[in-house]
Amino acid sequence: MTDLPTMTDNEDPSVVNNGTQSSLSQLTKLKRWQWWTLVVINICFLLIGQVVAVILGRFYYDQGGNSTWLATLIQTIGFPILFIPYFLFPSSKKSSTTPTTSVSLPVLFLIYLVVGVLIAGDNMLYSVGLLYLSASTYSLICATQLAFNAIFSYFINSQKFTALIFNSVVVLTLSASLLAINDDSDKPNGVTSRKYVLGFVATLSASALYAFLLSIMQVTFQKVLKKETFSVVLELQIYTSFFATCVSLVGLFASGEWRTLGGEMGGFGKGGTAYVMTLVWTAVAWQVCSVGVVGLIFVVSSLFSNVISTLSLALTPLAAVVVFHDEMNGVKVIAMLMGLWGFSTYIYQNYLDDEKAKRISADATGAVLSEASTPLLVE
Repeated sequence: MTDLPTMTDNEDPSVVNNGTQSSLSQLTKLKRWQWWTLVVINICFLLIGQVVAVILGRFYYDQGGNSTWLATLIQTIGFPILFIPYFLFPSSKKSSTTPTTSVSLPVLFLIYLVVGVLIAGDNMLYSVGLLYLSASTYSLICATQLAFNAIFSYFINSQKFTALIFNSVVVLTLSASLLAINDDSDKPNGVTSRKYVLGFVATLSASALYAFLLSIMQVTFQKVLKKETFSVVLELQIYTSFFATCVSLVGLFASGEWRTLGGEMGGFGKGGTAYVMTLVWTAVAWQVCSVGVVGLIFVVSSLFSNVISTLSLALTPLAAVVVFHDEMNGVKVIAMLMGLWGFSTYIYQNYLDDEKAKRISADATGAVLSEASTPLLVE
């Protein structure tokens, strides 16, 4: 799964406003229909990219693929595609020059390296999970990232733990627990109960690590980069993906899995050409998803981007039913409904937080204008 840089709930509005002032000035020049067009396009990129990437990843395993390191590498190796939108928006790139150059290159290098290594590890866990789980079960477990995100944000980012957030954590935890005791009917062919448990634990661990990464990225944007514009987020995506790709390549060769790739291609169920195209389009799909993520962060907000990313996890099981004829038994249907309920309460809490932040900002602006318009009394 690609990295999704984001900021979580209950942020200080002044921090966000200072970090995105230049971005807002560019967006205010757009007409209403242009703004909505950008939003819809980026939502489509994110939803389609992530759903297609997961489905193709499961297809790779179903047709005879078995290299988890290759599956990990594919998730980030397409990062050069991100240079296309990066160079298409030179104005936003110039606007971010001052904040980023204030950070020393060794510090930036260390941030990109550490985050890139963590992303590679996270992608490996996701690859193991998808190897041993059906696409629908895998996606439903991934939705627990919201619960983990709430927990890590509480400890790292000082997020308030409200009743709605607590409800979301409990419901999503119960949803994952239901999947943990699910019957064997939806296991991929050849997967034993032990491997199923391994896949479940790996996916759950990946969701936790992913949520941890989000909190760390929030700290990075607020304390180090001190800005969250289109180009800055793109730079973080590009450089961390580069280091994640390097780590994945080292893992592929160090593990010896590269020696099996020729045999995989020859024994792929749909043929060698299909094998190559599956890998290529999986890589492209992940980067299309990344473009959607970055676009929504720039056009709307990082929170909204994370919300849409999580929503795609609810759509993937439906796509898996159509493509792979995954069985949607009663347990999985209940788990999906619980996941949607947990998702809804989480989003509603963020809606309340956003409305509160707007009221505070409006009151502050009104107070300033009122003071400025008050005539001076001369004795």
